[in-house]
Amino acid sequence: MTILSWTRRGLLAAVGAVLIAGGMFASATAQTPPGVLIVGQIAEPKSLDPAAVTAVNDFRILVNVYEGLTRYKSGTLEVEPALATSWSISDDGTEYTLKLRSGVNFHDGTPFNAEAVKFNFDRMLNEKHPYHDTGPFPLSFFFSAVKSTDVVDDMTVKFTLNAPYAPFLSNLAYPTGLIVSPAAVAASGKEFGRNPVGTGPFKFGEWRSNEAVVVERNDGYWGEAAGSQAVVFRPITDANTRVAEMLAGGIDLMVEVPPTSLGQFSGDGFSIAEQAGPHVWFLILNAKEGPFADKRVRQAANYAINKEAIVNDVLEGTATVAAGPTPPAFAWAYNESLDPYPYDPEKAKALIAEAGASGAELKFYVTEGGSGMLDPVPMGTAIQADLEAVGFDVKIETYEWNTFLGEVNPGLEGKADMAEMAWMTNDPDTLPYLALRSEAWPDKGGFNSGYYANAEVDKLLEAARTATDQNERAKLYREMQTIVQEDAPWVFVANWKQNAVTNDRVKNFGLEPSFLLHLQGVVKD
Repeated sequence: MTILSWTRRGLLAAVGAVLIAGGMFASATAQTPPGVLIVGQIAEPKSLDPAAVTAVNDFRILVNVYEGLTRYKSGTLEVEPALATSWSISDDGTEYTLKLRSGVNFHDGTPFNAEAVKFNFDRMLNEKHPYHDTGPFPLSFFFSAVKSTDVVDDMTVKFTLNAPYAPFLSNLAYPTGLIVSPAAVAASGKEFGRNPVGTGPFKFGEWRSNEAVVVERNDGYWGEAAGSQAVVFRPITDANTRVAEMLAGGIDLMVEVPPTSLGQFSGDGFSIAEQAGPHVWFLILNAKEGPFADKRVRQAANYAINKEAIVNDVLEGTATVAAGPTPPAFAWAYNESLDPYPYDPEKAKALIAEAGASGAELKFYVTEGGSGMLDPVPMGTAIQADLEAVGFDVKIETYEWNTFLGEVNPGLEGKADMAEMAWMTNDPDTLPYLALRSEAWPDKGGFNSGYYANAEVDKLLEAARTATDQNERAKLYREMQTIVQEDAPWVFVANWKQNAVTNDRVKNFGLEPSFLLHLQGVVKD
């Protein structure tokens, strides 16, 4: 019996049996083949097309099926070669010429070459491309600096940028830059996201909606073979259910363990992995209309919320209080002179009264769980209580993750006053450029869902992304952080340390600062 046929017919029955036998919480071992790794995901993926998704939940699958031209060196956010073996940059910083890895094929047997690279970027960026309609491509912003992608020869490609763009190589390593098979896109069209084909160590097996995504070892992989015969990604949206299945042996690896449940895995039979990374957990405030259009009320919200209590009591020490929009993981660009807003409910009340916003009603969007959103409902409830304690009337509306994104990403205007959000980024440019510039308002294609606008912030961000000297970039980012903290377009809540749990059958697993889930070297006894 093949691994794929086993996963089709036996996975759910085996998991169900072990949950019953284990009484939901007993430590048991599912009757699964040693070579099949079962991963408990936080949600159903939206798509398996890397250019069409935004959530780390989806990216965790995709980085095992696809590869980019560059990748992050293990344990760091430094860029190293992947499908490109080397590159050169023109003196003016506007031309990147990359030499490609030879002898690589996509899972469908077609060759990886410069034409394939050109196809990928033209599909995202050129509205006249014959397969641009396989989008939309919400993170094509990552490559908005690309003026053209040209084939120099079969194994050499040149990107010409409209201006120097310092994060370019890092963005190539981000999942939006993963390379898909042009032939597969042509064959599947708009259904490519259900029929993914890449060059990675695993190839797509099947996707059973709301049950599992199965990937199998790619025996034709150009690099070191994957350690598992197959990986099964199971969407288990309820955190308590994920914990129960992990304890019962129904899954081998669980991501985003609720802080209140970590203690259940501290004994024999499990290993807990933690990794700090470039993560910011914040509340988007509607700066265009309603109470938060007044900066004083936005500042009041930052003073009103006891972020230390959230970090220590709700998140149980799995995060640190955030001081601004840039995570300290970007040490070279982080503004260490900024202190987090202190918990000061009396100052919050004074600012609210000064702004005439006492007793204001706030509609608050909260998600049940999603990309980097650890315990979002308890956190939202704690935030609600703190805001009500200073005089607001807060109404929470809770949504499943993908539905939540559909409400928040198009903008809060006319809908809500605030919303939870978390971003995990690859460069200090990414989050502020996509979510704080005035040109990133939702009606302009960005993620500035609260409609914040500050001309000086716009100027600093534009200058930082074109600066070729890293010290100059750092200076500009630090200035930006000072202004943004003062303007308070968000409530700056926490910088999360991601976590995961594996059972003792899983070997060679580790978390990455990128928050991606690389499973190539993982083996299961």
